[in-house]
Amino acid sequence: MKKIYFSLLFTLISCVMYAQSIEVSGTVVTELDKSPVVGATVFIAGTSEGRITDAEGKFTIKVKVGDKLEISSMGYQVVEETITAESQNLIIQLKETAIVTDDVVVVGFGTQKKESVVSSVSTIKPSELKVPSSNLTTALGGRIAGMMAVQTTGEPGRDGDAVNFFVRGAGSFEQGVRNPLILIDGAEMTTTDFARLQPDDIESFSVMKDATAAAVYGSRGANGVIVVTTKQGKEGKAKINIRYETSVSMPTRMIDLADNITYMELHNEAIRTRNPNGVVPYSDEKIARTAAANANRMVYPSVDWYDMLFKNSTVNQRINFNVSGGGAVARYYISGTYNRDNGILKNNGSSNFNNNIAINQYSLRTNFDINATKTTRIGFNLQGEFNDYTGPLDGGDGMYN
Repeated sequence: MKKIYFSLLFTLISCVMYAQSIEVSGTVVTELDKSPVVGATVFIAGTSEGRITDAEGKFTIKVKVGDKLEISSMGYQVVEETITAESQNLIIQLKETAIVTDDVVVVGFGTQKKESVVSSVSTIKPSELKVPSSNLTTALGGRIAGMMAVQTTGEPGRDGDAVNFFVRGAGSFEQGVRNPLILIDGAEMTTTDFARLQPDDIESFSVMKDATAAAVYGSRGANGVIVVTTKQGKEGKAKINIRYETSVSMPTRMIDLADNITYMELHNEAIRTRNPNGVVPYSDEKIARTAAANANRMVYPSVDWYDMLFKNSTVNQRINFNVSGGGAVARYYISGTYNRDNGILKNNGSSNFNNNIAINQYSLRTNFDINATKTTRIGFNLQGEFNDYTGPLDGGDGMYN
């Protein structure tokens, strides 16, 4: 009986101690150099009760034994601390996250941390630009606020020339001066060069939208500036990446065309509406014989030209290969890309060649940087592009018409 009494008494004392509120103080510091973290939030898990650290990284909060404290700050990983009866003068160490080093934007001819930029600069992760298309502009729609990319044709070989960029709207009615300034590794490039850029080669992508951000470029930055930096080699063992894609492309929408019988009847009706005595181009006999199932198609042809000339879809291929690495003195990044885009023209089979539109694109990029001295670094970037185009002389739109 005594054992039961002491056991119950011990349990009651434990419950009272567990439910009792205690005041806990602590200091939040960085894991790297143990400097105080100002403005860090300290919350009791599952509640809205919390504190903010002062200028010395210190805090004081009332908690219960068994509560969990969640300590967080921008740029650091969240830390959880379980409160015990002995918890007092806690030292909480916060570890920096990778976001701090990745959140860097290109400004003018340098870089800044994103939180220190006061001008209007939008960034996008290169991984978000990897879409099943050989045209980089198709990856921008809806991903950058205030930026519009208009692509007027998807024909292989011409899609890069038919792209217009607008940053916060068009600033001029003149076609050639509405596009923003495009800089790739500090060199001005055309919209076609930008459209052919490979997402696998991009290190950072920034769009400068207001006058404050683009002031360093003068009047050339009046329509906004797109700044792209390509990847550089990093010290370490060689890293090899290969990406292969196969995609199916098709027209967004097909135009509904009238069949030949409807066309002839409506053409005649249009003539009679304007001149009741006018000569109609199609006789009733011609319309009737064309509509007949057993008609002589050499004399009364009935051809669906779209179905005869065009396919509903086509298959494209893309492959990218890159290798990077280097040592303490020299580093390298080498990449090669092959894109095969096909049109939707049918091969009639009566010729010994493929009459479909097709373009083979070969890209080669090499980026080298060498530490010449302790204070001097030499960079060498080389980029080449080779296109092999096959298609109608008048282009796909001429064939369609």
